[in-house]
Amino acid sequence: MSYTDHYGLSAEPFALTPDPRFWFESATHKKAMSYLGYGLRQAEGFVVVTGEIGAGKTTLVGLLIERLDPARFALVKLVSTQVDGDDLLRLAAQGFDLPTQGVAKAQLLDRIERYLVDRAREGRKTVLIVDEAQNLPTSALEELRMLSNFQSSGRALLQILLLGQPEFQERLSSSAFEQLRQRVIATHHLEAMGADEIRPYLEHRLSVAGWTGHPQIDEAAAHALYTASGGIPRRINQLMTRTLLLGAVEATDMVDAALVARVVDDLGKDEKSIVGAPTSVAPRLDANGAGVRADVERGFTDEARMSDHEARIRLLENQIEAQDVALRRVLTLMIDWVERDEVQAKDFARARPA
Repeated sequence: MSYTDHYGLSAEPFALTPDPRFWFESATHKKAMSYLGYGLRQAEGFVVVTGEIGAGKTTLVGLLIERLDPARFALVKLVSTQVDGDDLLRLAAQGFDLPTQGVAKAQLLDRIERYLVDRAREGRKTVLIVDEAQNLPTSALEELRMLSNFQSSGRALLQILLLGQPEFQERLSSSAFEQLRQRVIATHHLEAMGADEIRPYLEHRLSVAGWTGHPQIDEAAAHALYTASGGIPRRINQLMTRTLLLGAVEATDMVDAALVARVVDDLGKDEKSIVGAPTSVAPRLDANGAGVRADVERGFTDEARMSDHEARIRLLENQIEAQDVALRRVLTLMIDWVERDEVQAKDFARARPA
């Protein structure tokens, strides 16, 4: 039995895959959506949203795409890798469903411009969303700036939304990007959620998945999750998935700080078992959810440690996914075994003489 079955949930409320259905409007996410709305009303230039890994950038954009009327907006999303300017142009053209094979750059730009003009004549705004923008080389960012120059009747034909990690803001602040920076009409950095937002966040996501108060979540557990995650949504989801799984295994009806502490401690042990992994910084928590390693708590806000911490989070997420796959395989084998025994028992009963 999965934890969703044990707790009567219709879906996994803390899956790591972004899902706009579970959107929670924290203070920073509400502000980000306001900036996006303002940028779309301006219908020109660049809108920049940055945030740590797991802060909710992809979920934010997913919700934006879901909310926008396709009759008014033509949306194209690119997840960038380290491609140069010409390759980025071809990716954008492919997103617009334009042929690119064997097409010279000048002809490709002409096709893109005609596509944008056609959408404008239909009364639709074209929005290009580029994720992982921190990976783009200078040549690709320059091509994006050139695309933003396309106009018709004095109005911009293309608006560009750039999503990236915090270092992207640092790149934009350099003198090399002065012209692009002048085209940025709105920018927002997604902060971590505050301690007072964690419990509402948990209850919201659980409610979307059909939660009716089982299990209960006490305030100390929410504080423990905040301490262990630094308020980053993806880290909270990771911890809560493990916590609910442990709660289901032990048939508990209460998620408290002690249960969270056991999960955090297990994650720390898992992390240490990874070959070559840095020393774990997962905090040990007492029964009231208070951290007992002050240096670890400082690590969540210490920028010098952040890159290593993010790398460890990625390693742990990969490990959890592998464990989930293994668990599903074991459960499938167990079900097959039980069903096979039941079939054999029925066959035996039919074969017995009257």
